[in-house]
Amino acid sequence: MSHPQSSVAGRQYDRSPRSQSQQRTISVLLQNSTGAFNRIIGLFAAKGFTIESLAIGPSEEPNVSRLTIVTGADEHVIEKIMKQLANLIDAILVTDLSSESRVERELVLVRVRTGVDQQVKILEIGKIFSGKVIDIGPTTLTLEITGGKSKVNAAIQMLDPFGIKEIVRTGRVALRRESE
Repeated sequence: MSHPQSSVAGRQYDRSPRSQSQQRTISVLLQNSTGAFNRIIGLFAAKGFTIESLAIGPSEEPNVSRLTIVTGADEHVIEKIMKQLANLIDAILVTDLSSESRVERELVLVRVRTGVDQQVKILEIGKIFSGKVIDIGPTTLTLEITGGKSKVNAAIQMLDPFGIKEIVRTGRVALRRESE
């Protein structure tokens, strides 16, 4: 089976979807202290754990950040990751959100090559995915699209034939859904 290939800035890369069945979403509330983020990333690097996606930002509490990590691992490895994260002095709360009802979003900025004849088609694709035009130039159009991983991937796939010049993704953020 062949995987879709794309080219950005002359570099080829594989756009084949990774198995979602092994992706796990971990949320970490983390004390804002010098080196705290580095200790978490160092733990992943030292143990050879793969990070698929990473997002960090301030939480609702002063001096506390929320880190969302998406990693590809089996149950045994996730158990090890969770224990080791919980043992870090800066970690306040470590939660595996993978099996819980959650809200998950990602933001992507996509700069697409365009000519006058293609702008309308690209704008229609942006509208389908509730995207916003955030920049327009003589030869490119930049869209902002927010949604779940499958929505973001579908938008990229639809824009790819026009020629993606640049792309940047935030990494996924997630929160547990409120209990009913």
